[in-house]
Formats: sequence, structure tokens, C-alpha cells
Amino acid sequence: MSAASPAAPPAASPVIEIEPAYAWVVVWACFVALGVIFGVSYSFAAFFEPFALAFGAPRAQVALVFGLCGLIYFVGGAGGGLLADRFGPRRVCSAGMLCIAAGLLGASLAPDIRTVYLAYGGGVGLGIALVYTPSIACVQPWFTRRRGLAAGMASAGIGAGTVAVPLLAAAAIAAWQWRGALQALAVGVLVLGLGATLLLRRAPAATAQGGAAVAGHTLGQAVRSAAFRRLYLATLVAGPVMFVPFAHVSAAARDLGVPDARAVGLVGLIGIGSLVGRFVIGAAADRLGRPLTLALAQASLGLSYLVWWGASGYWAMAVFALWLGLSYGGMVSLMPALVMDLFGPRAVSAILGTLYSGAALGNLAGPWLAGAAFDAWHGYTPVIWVCLALAALGTLLYGSLVPRPAAVAGAA
Repeated sequence: MSAASPAAPPAASPVIEIEPAYAWVVVWACFVALGVIFGVSYSFAAFFEPFALAFGAPRAQVALVFGLCGLIYFVGGAGGGLLADRFGPRRVCSAGMLCIAAGLLGASLAPDIRTVYLAYGGGVGLGIALVYTPSIACVQPWFTRRRGLAAGMASAGIGAGTVAVPLLAAAAIAAWQWRGALQALAVGVLVLGLGATLLLRRAPAATAQGGAAVAGHTLGQAVRSAAFRRLYLATLVAGPVMFVPFAHVSAAARDLGVPDARAVGLVGLIGIGSLVGRFVIGAAADRLGRPLTLALAQASLGLSYLVWWGASGYWAMAVFALWLGLSYGGMVSLMPALVMDLFGPRAVSAILGTLYSGAALGNLAGPWLAGAAFDAWHGYTPVIWVCLALAALGTLLYGSLVPRPAAVAGAA
């Protein structure tokens, strides 16, 4: 017995416990990869007006490009996760970067809005599906003690990309027109994005060794659990609340007389808020627990819409963008760590990708319906109140995941 005891800790606590140096390489590679893909996605705000003018399209049709892109990358995230679990994140994410570059190049040559749907919506959407879930899920199994910090640092790439790339896209449009700007983005994806994904590597804890299965739930086991069903429904109803502003906040600001550069810069302010939220809300989660913090962040996200409702100029819209970004950033950084907490590393990419597919309908329908509402009522007030109601429902669903102390005491 005494001889067996000392041998037990190494078997139960593999190299993941000491968090090797390469774990942080993976964190920063994921940071850059997420910055590139979501910078491209959210730079759509800079192309909104050029697309509308070039193709004579109403807002609902232009917003559908963004919605279609989001639908594909959220629905496709499950497939991307399954591929990464089988072939590894490096191959899958690198293929995704190539798809994004091809989609941007195709959109730059588009003769009509339908081609933009196919190239930008389809090609960029597919590429993000192959990068997002596999890269963020790749980080979690490398860590145990500092999993929350690592998740926040990696996902902060989304905020950094949201700050920088839309502004760069707006400058590129001014210099080279929208077609040249799309081609410049494609080059950036190939240089920065592909360089980052080539550094991704699967963690030892997520790799089967000696014929033993990796710990945790399979995708099928997770999907059949009550916790997954609640998370999925919450993600579904919260989707429009998150994604309507990314497509419409710049257009809404222009309607208030805000100059074009400042209007596009609002998407960057969402990114700045998001960067702060990933660390501030992550720290709060260490004390309050991830489910409760997620519910509070969802409530905060909904309340930010009251600022949009009362806005009459740039500064109110700036407050809305920062507040929304703070809440959104915290939610995005918490979700992968919560999934790892609940279901383990065995199929974390596939589970996370399947969960994110719940946001697909909101990402597609939210921006498109918001555009249709504006075209019909010449304002965003109905959209704001629908988003408030959806945020309240999402808060209740996330709140249902919080452990009940009374139930624990009764069980004891």
C-alpha cells in the first residue's frame, strides 16, 4: 500500500498540472487567430454602406450578408470541432484561414449582392467555423489552475480584432475603395492568421495515451444532459441581443448625424469594452462562480440597450457600445471554461461547437429582422425592446444553472 500511494498522484495529475511553457504559446496563437477572424467578421460594419451603394440594396439585404456569415460559422462550429478532435486544431484552423482569404477575395470581385452572399457570407463563414471553436477549445485542456485566466487572455483576441480591424478596413476603403480593402484584408489573413494557426497544438490531456480514453463526456453524453439543454436554449435566445449591434450600430449612429469614421469606430468601442470584460468579469467569476456571473453579464447586456433607446448623438452611442462590449466580452470568455468545467476535455471542441450552433439563428435572423424593422418603421425602437425581452429570458436560463445551496444541504 505504501509503495502504491506515491505513484497515484502522477497518474491522476499529468503534465497539464504544471502548465508547460508551450501552453502560453497556444494562448497567444489563439489570441491572434481570434483577432484575425472576428476582426474580419466585424469589419462588416465598414463595408455596410459601400455594399448598399454599390449594389443598390436596402439595409435588410445588406445585413443578411453578416447574418449568413454568422449562421454558417455557428452551425459549422460543431463540424469544425469534430474535425479538430480527429485531425488536430492546427490543420483544421489553417484550412479555415485559407477559406476566409478566398471568401474575401471572391467578395472583392463580386458583380452583385448575391455573389457577396456566397463569397463573404459563405466563404468567410465557413472559414470562421473551422477556426473559432477548434482554436478556443484547444486552449482549455492545457490548463487547470489558471484555466479562467488563459481563457480570458485567448478570447481577448476577439476584442482586440474588433477594435483594430474595422478601423483599418475603414482606412483601407478610403485609400483603395471597398474592393481593394477586401483584397488587403485577404493578405492580412494569410500572413497573420495562417502564421498563428500553424502554432496551435493539442494538449496532452486531450490526447489519448496508452489506449486509455480521454476523460470527460462524449458529445452524445453531453447533449443528453440537462445542463447542455439549458445552455443551448440560453445561447439561442441571447444570439440576437449580441449580434444586432455589430451589423447596425454604425448605421444607427449615421442616422443620428454621426460622421462615418466615428460611426464605424463604435464597433471598435465594442471591442474595447470586450477586452475589459474578459478580464473583469472573469475575475468576478472566480468569486461568484461561472453560471451566476454569466447570468449577470447577460442581464447587463440587455440593460445596455436602454442607452441605445435614449441616444441622441455620438456620446450616448459610445456609452452603449462600451457597455455592450463589456458584457458581451465577459460572456464569450466564460462559455468555453464553463463547458470544460461541466463536460471535461474528451470532446470539448465538438461540445462547444454544437453549443454555439444555438447562436446561429440569432446571428442570421437578428441583424436581418432588425434591418427589415428599420425599413418598415424607419427606426430601431421595436428592435431594442425585443432584444430587451430576449435578454431577460436568457438571464433566467443562465440563472437556472446556478447551484442551489438549499438543494445541496438537503441532499447532505
